Amino acid sequence: MEDAAADADFERYVEAAIDSLPGDLRAMMSNVEVVVEDEPPAGQPLLGLYEGIPLTRRSSWYGAVPPDKISIYRGPLERHYGSDPLVLQREIRRVVLHEIAHHFGISDERLRELDRY
Repeated sequence: MEDAAADADFERYVEAAIDSLPGDLRAMMSNVEVVVEDEPPAGQPLLGLYEGIPLTRRSSWYGAVPPDKISIYRGPLERHYGSDPLVLQREIRRVVLHEIAHHFGISDERLRELDRY
């Protein structure tokens, strides 16, 4: 039962991170799905991953395509930050917002410049 409660808390933290965005930004998110997965692909030390075509690269040809995907990886986040629920929630929010930034076309380099990496 404890694992189910922890899973539910983790998913609530992800939802809270998305809900923390200003409404106009949430409304601009388009054709993207945010999912919680247990682990990143083998050999990749990731906390989250954005896969898709950023909004800034979409044009008139963009249509009838599967949704972009933002994966948030429960295992590494819980291993690194799970001993403190407040720290875990903060780090989940950081990762979710980082991956959403990629959906908006903001690169890792630009996030470093903005001190948001």
